[in-house]
Amino acid sequence: MNEQNIPQEGAEFDPIVTMTDEDGNDVEFEFLDIVEYNGKEYAILLPVADDDGMVVIFRIEPVEGSPDEETYIGVDDEDEAEAVFQIFQAENADEYDFT
Repeated sequence: MNEQNIPQEGAEFDPIVTMTDEDGNDVEFEFLDIVEYNGKEYAILLPVADDDGMVVIFRIEPVEGSPDEETYIGVDDEDEAEAVFQIFQAENADEYDFT
């Protein structure tokens, strides 16, 4: 997916992130948090259209040649995604119900 509206530090925060999927469709996500793991940052997003409560985890990578731009890369490694989710749960135990 390619980002359309990624929150930037110091910018006015809009919790809705619109991304374009591989078929060219816009998909809206609620931005929940950024988590650090193994020296990298990960965005935790909740699809707006789905009501199953499952989050999506993307690794945040800088765009080469554009220091102010970032892109979100899907995390395919289940162990990596699980480790990031565990950090998210620990950091947000008081804010979200993870049952």
